[in-house]
Amino acid sequence: MLSRLLDPLTSLVYPQECRVCHEIVDSRDDGVACASCWNDTRLLSGNEMLCTRCGAYLGEKAAPISVHCRKCDDHVYEKAIACGIYEKALAASILALKESPRISRRLTTVVEGGLARIHPNADLVIPIPLAKRRQIERGFNQAELIAQLASKFMQIPMDVGSLARKVHTPLHRIGMDQKARELSVKNAFEVVRPKLINGKSVLLVDDVLTSGSTASYCAKALKKSGATSVKVFTLARAVMRY
Repeated sequence: MLSRLLDPLTSLVYPQECRVCHEIVDSRDDGVACASCWNDTRLLSGNEMLCTRCGAYLGEKAAPISVHCRKCDDHVYEKAIACGIYEKALAASILALKESPRISRRLTTVVEGGLARIHPNADLVIPIPLAKRRQIERGFNQAELIAQLASKFMQIPMDVGSLARKVHTPLHRIGMDQKARELSVKNAFEVVRPKLINGKSVLLVDDVLTSGSTASYCAKALKKSGATSVKVFTLARAVMRY
C-alpha cells in the first residue's frame, strides 16, 4: 500500500527513464524498465520450442517431440533453462545488475516464476564465478545475487567457494561467435573444494546463457570433482543464429 502511494510521488521528484523505450518508469518495483516494456518481453512459459539440452529458443510453439539444436551436443551439463529471452526489459535489467547489486521486485518475481516452472532438483546452488580482478573492479558478482534468490526460494544451500575461475578471461559479448567464446573459457575453471562437490547435484547459476561454453566448462570441472549432475539456470537465453 505504501509503495503505491510513494510511486507517483517518486516519479515526479526523481523521474526514472525506462532504459528500453525512454518513457517514465511508474513503479519502482519494475526496476529500470517500464511495465509496458516488461509486457513486451518474452518470458518463457514452457510452451515454446526449446532445445532439450541448452534451452535455445527455436520457435514460439512447443514441438510434439524433443528437439535438439545440435550446437550443444558436446556440452557437459544435463540441461539449461532460462526465465526469458535476452531482450527489452530483461536485457536492460541484466545490464543494470552488472552496474549495481540491486534486484527489483519484478526481477525477483521472474526468477521465482522460472524456478517454480522447472522445479530443478539439486543439493547445491553454485554461481558461475567472476575472475578475481573483475570482481574487485565490480565489487560483486551478479550471478551470486541471482544464486542467492534461487537458494532462498529452493531452500537449498549456496556454495560460492568451491568453484573458482583460475584465469582472467575477456568479457563476453552477445555478438561473439561460439568458437571465440569456447577458446576464452577453455580450462578457465577449477574446483578448489572437491570434497564438498563429490556426490552432489548442482544447479549452476548465471545471468545470461549465450553459446553455453562457460556453463559447459564449469560443469566439466564440477563433474571431474564428483558432481553427479549439473543443471544450468539463467535469467535470460540469448537468441543465437542457426
